[in-house]
Amino acid sequence: MYKRILFATLILTTSIIYGQSGQFFDAPFGGGIGYVPAWYIPNVDPINAQLSQIGMPELSTSGFYSSGIAGFLYVGFVKNLRVGGMGYAGSISSAQTIDNVNREVVYSLGGGGLTLEYTLPFIKDIGVSVGAGIGSGNLELDIYRNSGEFTWEGTWEELSDPDIPSESYNRKLENSFWMITPTINLDYPIYRFISLRLGVGYQITFADEWTADNDKPVSGIPSDLNSNSFFIQSGIFVGFFSF
Repeated sequence: MYKRILFATLILTTSIIYGQSGQFFDAPFGGGIGYVPAWYIPNVDPINAQLSQIGMPELSTSGFYSSGIAGFLYVGFVKNLRVGGMGYAGSISSAQTIDNVNREVVYSLGGGGLTLEYTLPFIKDIGVSVGAGIGSGNLELDIYRNSGEFTWEGTWEELSDPDIPSESYNRKLENSFWMITPTINLDYPIYRFISLRLGVGYQITFADEWTADNDKPVSGIPSDLNSNSFFIQSGIFVGFFSF
């Protein structure tokens, strides 16, 4: 979904740029698409409190690596304004095996949407842009406990006969949300067709709902377990850049 949003945005803004190309040379212009690795630092304390109680290693509170794609194009009818799209995903986990019993908790976070940024006109040769992303995302918590071996037949027997004891347990908790993400990005062209990025931002989420397994409602989720997160991002873009 996030890739489709990104490429649709790029196609739309490309047509605008070519239609307005004669007006660009007194402001930044061009655009590109690239790989955007980032480091997200969400609040995982509510999860760590539960892991600590059952004796499992805690999730790192210093954050985790995510990867994604992003792109942008300057629109000619508003000087210094660029429009684009982005998408990202990353995860962190805690695992433990005791007496042949495997336990694991996987925290996954991803999202994407449209981006609007304004490049500061008084800074030359590099692009320093302030703006925000608007989109949606998903936080997923996968919880596993299992031992022994799995078979195709056994999988269906466990489903059909409630009297068959199962050594496996898994639960999937999902939190779907909308987000607004203020950002500051610095883009440095090392060549006319290649640009490097360094930026920071904060993901603000709202209208979030938690469900379990096959979209069943979940109650009692801690209020501070959400996808609000500070992040640091970098990136390498290919395209055409003139700041």
